[in-house]
Amino acid sequence: MAMSATELETYLRQAFPDAQIRINDLAGDGDHYSCSIVSEAFKGLNRVKQHQLVYQALQGHMGGKLHALALQTSAP
Repeated sequence: MAMSATELETYLRQAFPDAQIRINDLAGDGDHYSCSIVSEAFKGLNRVKQHQLVYQALQGHMGGKLHALALQTSAP
């Protein structure tokens, strides 16, 4: 079962309520997304740490319900 863009955004909003989030379904299959997240939570963190926060927000669904996620993260 794939993850909908709405479900993906729900996980991200719970972890990053202040964020500007843009999600694109790359293949139209609910398995391959690109996502841009701008959040204060990323301030002072390198890109690896930022992406780790995103993966934590997905609560273990990366590699399961969600196959591929191209991330672009930054602080405002």
